[in-house]
Amino acid sequence: MIRKIIHIDEEKCNGCGLCATACHEGAIDIINGKAKLVRENFCDGFGDCLPGCPTGAITFEEREAPAYDEAAVQENKKKKELQEKMKHLHEGGCPGSRMRMLEQPEAAESVASAPVQPVSRLRNWPVQIKLAPIHAPYFEGAKLLIAADCTAYAYANFHQEFMRGKVTLIGCPKLDAVDYSEKLTEILRSNDIQSVTILRMEVPCCGGLEMAAKKALQTSGKFIPWQVVTISIDGKILD
Repeated sequence: MIRKIIHIDEEKCNGCGLCATACHEGAIDIINGKAKLVRENFCDGFGDCLPGCPTGAITFEEREAPAYDEAAVQENKKKKELQEKMKHLHEGGCPGSRMRMLEQPEAAESVASAPVQPVSRLRNWPVQIKLAPIHAPYFEGAKLLIAADCTAYAYANFHQEFMRGKVTLIGCPKLDAVDYSEKLTEILRSNDIQSVTILRMEVPCCGGLEMAAKKALQTSGKFIPWQVVTISIDGKILD
């Protein structure tokens, strides 16, 4: 189709990158020190990049070009946002959200007379769904536990009965005020998850976590065995 689209004069371009920053659609990249229109279907023809160019290298022209694809633009924006979040986790930011693999030694068989020493079964960090990376080595071949925050406090043997041998992710949809389903979908879709256990409290607000996990299982496109376990406020497993 014939439509209005930008033209970049490489002779005038000094490679400052202001146009690439100003282009909210991501149509422009800096390649070999010059700005280039690399995604014609991302250019909406509004020219947000024009005013920022200090050399006047960008103008409008009408020519044959693919139609503006808003859906592709939005998908690209989501990918960039995810990349930025991953970069923040891996290259710095809050030390408390930095990804770690935790090696927990298996408890030795104790003699009957010896007191039982509690052993942490945590195998991954971070554990908050909001902070967890999409890709991590501990996800490969993992049994995944998706648990409501409160379950660890309500159920006394949480580590031994639920976390043991699993990768643990926790969250509270009421406190975080987010829908975890998109993040969980990407984790399930991008990794070889063997099974999913959803551990929730009996309170109604915990239904948000269960629904998010079920939606993620459904939209991941994979058949993954799963189960839901409900804990009562007084620390019992409900049928």
